Amino acid sequence: MLIALVGTPLALILARRKTRFTALAEALVLIPMLMPTLALGILLAAFYGPAAPVGEAFARFGVVLTNSKAAFVLAALYAALPTYIIAARAALAEVPEELEDVSRTLGIAGPQLFFRVTLPLAQRGLASALSLAWVRAMGEFGIVLIIAYFPQGLPVRLWVDVQDEGIAAVFPLLAVFLTVALPLPLWLGLRRRGQTQ
Repeated sequence: MLIALVGTPLALILARRKTRFTALAEALVLIPMLMPTLALGILLAAFYGPAAPVGEAFARFGVVLTNSKAAFVLAALYAALPTYIIAARAALAEVPEELEDVSRTLGIAGPQLFFRVTLPLAQRGLASALSLAWVRAMGEFGIVLIIAYFPQGLPVRLWVDVQDEGIAAVFPLLAVFLTVALPLPLWLGLRRRGQTQ
């Protein structure tokens, strides 16, 4: 939900405007996708850790951003948000601007234009973007390993179990992982197929 709320407006700006600011924003979105996730985790730990000014500021409000549930959400957000933005931008760019222009002549503008025209036309692509982001967030290992080792997410738990007990011990946990990770993408994919027929 956070990824859709934060990522969709940014994806719309990137799809509709071509300025120096949007080029810079696009580069900033791509950086986390190009970096090794362990390196990104180290940067986030340096930025949000207890000794960092940002980490200290959050800690004053009772929000600890290392080895906590909030840190786990932060790791998933940084891992999956760029994937969502890039895919959502492509979906929103496919919406014909002519249809939006016609809607404006009929008095539909601003948020109403987005929710009544743009969003319905891009919904299948946005659903695909959301499912990609979901799988990316669920499978994140490197960032979680650095800033949210506790509580252990499924990928980190798999790694720990392989180290401690061997490959055979992780198959039940793999089944849990697939049960948690796959339903949303499968449901969105089936819905998309049903809408295209």
